[in-house]
Amino acid sequence: MLDETQGYAVFLYPQALEALGEAIRPYMHDGPSGPHVLCNSIDTGGALIEMTIEGRTAEGNAIAVELMVPANMVRMIVSARSDGVFGFGPRVVAPPSEADAVAVPPTALASAQTVHAPVEIPRPMVDPVTPVMAKLPPKV
Repeated sequence: MLDETQGYAVFLYPQALEALGEAIRPYMHDGPSGPHVLCNSIDTGGALIEMTIEGRTAEGNAIAVELMVPANMVRMIVSARSDGVFGFGPRVVAPPSEADAVAVPPTALASAQTVHAPVEIPRPMVDPVTPVMAKLPPKV
């Protein structure tokens, strides 16, 4: 799906693509999963989804473009990072080497140890002021 090894693919609703029209077209990539925006970082902490995209000027200088769209236009965000195992499916884990192995002596769990703490229940405080008993005024 993605040629990049890190970043995010942001998929928008078809109605969002139609509403944004030609303004979003330069930022869209097409793939087997559909059109999406590839970005290096993303901020989903508000009403707008902020995507940071690396670009180049006409002169070839690198620039960071911040593209913001309303959060209700985003259908799905997929992480395209390849720095670890993520998601569902079979996982292939390399066996640890001898250099990585560390012998740790067995110890009892902290929850299995009894803790003896003094338990003190404070006596209830008695209010030294006697309550005032009064009648409510009659309803008028």
